[in-house]
Amino acid sequence: MNEKFFSLPAEKQQAILNAGYRVFSQNSYKNSPMSEIAAEAGISKSLLFHYFRNKKELYLYLWENCAETTIDYLTKYGCYGLSDLFESMERGMQAKLEIMRLYPDMANFTIKAFYEKDPEISAAVQESYLRHFSMKAEKTRLSFDPSQFIPGLDVEMMYREMYRSAEGYLWEMTQRGDVDYELAEKDFKKMIDFWKSVYLRKKE
Repeated sequence: MNEKFFSLPAEKQQAILNAGYRVFSQNSYKNSPMSEIAAEAGISKSLLFHYFRNKKELYLYLWENCAETTIDYLTKYGCYGLSDLFESMERGMQAKLEIMRLYPDMANFTIKAFYEKDPEISAAVQESYLRHFSMKAEKTRLSFDPSQFIPGLDVEMMYREMYRSAEGYLWEMTQRGDVDYELAEKDFKKMIDFWKSVYLRKKE
């Protein structure tokens, strides 16, 4: 990768990345032409190859950027190390909505890349996923008092259910096209309030 890419203005870098996310999320790796990505980004194909030596390098950079951007924004929004599980979930959703504003096609690209079978990049994607997943799992380890929840609750199962629901909601929003971020934030707060009403121990 040519370091000159990082000397570009942030808006130009974002345009190139968004073009890559959009084209790769709509096609298989093999059927995603660099010429289409370049046209989407508003640059020449030769200039795109000046910044990224080949399609594989661009693809894997986009994948790594997904993981690093997610961790950066979750850190920025103070999601790690909280004792309140619901506050962590709410901040996490706010962080992901902000990422979606910057990179509208990143979520779809992530799903597409995770299941991509092309041998040229699949092994590298899976290795990277396991590395970042372990890092994220360590960062998101919560230390909260389980007595705040209803007796007998499987807290780990509860967290998985909430996490999958939240991710599913975000995925559904991206499939609609234009995302109404204000509505998404309101909807998620309603979900948080519902989970609190179901899982938290009632005050006596």
